[in-house]
Amino acid sequence: MTDTAIFDIDGTLIDSNYQHAIAWFRAFRRFDVTCPLWEIHRAVGMGGDFLVPEVGGKALERDHGDEVRDAQIEEFDRLIDEVQPFEGAHELLREVRDRGFSLVLASSGKAKHVEQFLDLLDARDLADAWSTSDDADRSKPEPDLVASAMDKAAGTTGVMIGDSTWDIIAAGKLGIPCIAVRSGGYGVDELRQAGALRVFDSLVDLGTHLDDTPLRTPTS
Repeated sequence: MTDTAIFDIDGTLIDSNYQHAIAWFRAFRRFDVTCPLWEIHRAVGMGGDFLVPEVGGKALERDHGDEVRDAQIEEFDRLIDEVQPFEGAHELLREVRDRGFSLVLASSGKAKHVEQFLDLLDARDLADAWSTSDDADRSKPEPDLVASAMDKAAGTTGVMIGDSTWDIIAAGKLGIPCIAVRSGGYGVDELRQAGALRVFDSLVDLGTHLDDTPLRTPTS
């Protein structure tokens, strides 16, 4: 029995992963660290507290971690107006809500970015709640953000919809299954190996096959 749908925002509902990767690249360059964009992209979906040491190194985290994260926010602010929702995002959220699920949108991003994304998705009247980095002590792949989303929805059993292995790992630590979409740039095999319940090519593809997932109805 599933009563709550937790949707990741960046890379799942909003096509923002590559803008995030560029923003991280530019933030690292401010501190004379050049990281290949493909390595940064592979880490997008982690929170900045994990991404900086993972990609930029432990020394950079020790000496400038918070400064790098602040720089990334500044760089992403310059790119955010280019970001758009994925096809079918609003329609899928509405359908899931109309089926009777509690709906929570979750992001490890900053609250000001999430607020803009809610408007892009026209989702303020659809979502029961939303979570940001302000709601979690630790970011993905730790489960804090997913736990916060469940608490806000007052749900008993949830399913997460995400685009990255980090989403799947975080949800799995709470025993919550994760449906994956390939919009984050991850391959089918690696999403399955991370523990994805199902993998779909897009939100439109997922919407067509909702009855084959835990998003059938809240009581089935």
